Amino acid sequence: MENRYHYLIVGAGLYGAVFARQAADAGKRVLVVDRRPHIAGNAYTENVEGIHVHRYGAHIFHTNSKEVWDYVNRFAVFNRFTNSPLANYKGEIYSLPFNMYTFNRMWGVITPEEAAQKIAAQRSEITGEPKNLEEQAISLVGRDIFEKLVKGYTEKQWGRDCRDLPAFIIRRLPVRLTYDNNYFNALYQGIPVGGYTGLAAKLLEGVEVRLNCDYLKSKPGLDALADTVVYTGPIDAYFGYRLGRLEYRSLRFETELLDMPSFQGNAVVNYTDRETPWTRIIEHKWFQFGRDDLGNDLSRTVISREYSTEWKPGDEPYYPVNDEKNAALYKRYRALADREERVIFGGRLGEYTYYDMDQVIAAALKRSAAALGGVVR
Repeated sequence: MENRYHYLIVGAGLYGAVFARQAADAGKRVLVVDRRPHIAGNAYTENVEGIHVHRYGAHIFHTNSKEVWDYVNRFAVFNRFTNSPLANYKGEIYSLPFNMYTFNRMWGVITPEEAAQKIAAQRSEITGEPKNLEEQAISLVGRDIFEKLVKGYTEKQWGRDCRDLPAFIIRRLPVRLTYDNNYFNALYQGIPVGGYTGLAAKLLEGVEVRLNCDYLKSKPGLDALADTVVYTGPIDAYFGYRLGRLEYRSLRFETELLDMPSFQGNAVVNYTDRETPWTRIIEHKWFQFGRDDLGNDLSRTVISREYSTEWKPGDEPYYPVNDEKNAALYKRYRALADREERVIFGGRLGEYTYYDMDQVIAAALKRSAAALGGVVR
């Protein structure tokens, strides 16, 4: 008996939605399931009084790939938002990424030569091979920037002292000797007008989607519906954690609707001192320049305080823990996955890797093209 669907896609995030779009356009019968009550995965945006609130943290689309940029622009109009976050260190405001505005505020220097000399002098404190994250960071940007803009933020992110974190976590820190506070060095950047939920909805147009559907709890019955499964959930969960649990960092958010036109005047402000419990505050209206989709000024605002936490079962997994122990465990799970003939594992959780949004889309396009015999539209 012929299966009802060619593809069962587990997860309605960007990877699953792009794969579903490509398969449907190739004439395949597709079913998408997601355990959450909404599509778009962690990129999900919810409209609150005209403000598109990024429920799972700030998502700013950026890419150097014209192919990916052209692809997403088929499904959404992107605004011209440029990511220019600020750092708040005990009330001192610094520009990010590290650039001449940062160095002028830190040291009063004006020219790139002065800034380079200051950084070089402070970097010389580390003479041998860096033994931990603290030494690695100082060897890259010097003591002052480390103490004010790296140390506290990083320790909150990882829940550990910088001296107890491996050096390889910070392989490089961007240092720009220009007055340029565009965080991303990308040819294309912006946020979809109408939010990421609208983008995902366009990708999934005409595709059957079942929400509040937990694949792992109904696996045998769902598997029987399709020829091939595209799985974007945690790879260790797929195998029942038989080799142990992979580790993640997680996030939690405290979100408020405030009766004021502006709280901080910027979309993202990082709090880089160790004492402030949150890592950053997101003010969502500034992703759309303080206006609704019709261009009307918004009189209220929504903020989210973001906290980095240790992941535990039941939490949302956000960031794979990039260390040797977890890399070795993932390699063993990958070997199991390679033996699953009817299952494609993809996305940040399915591949246990940190993907930016453009990388997720590029990976889904590549994998779907291979599965569909080179069909990419």
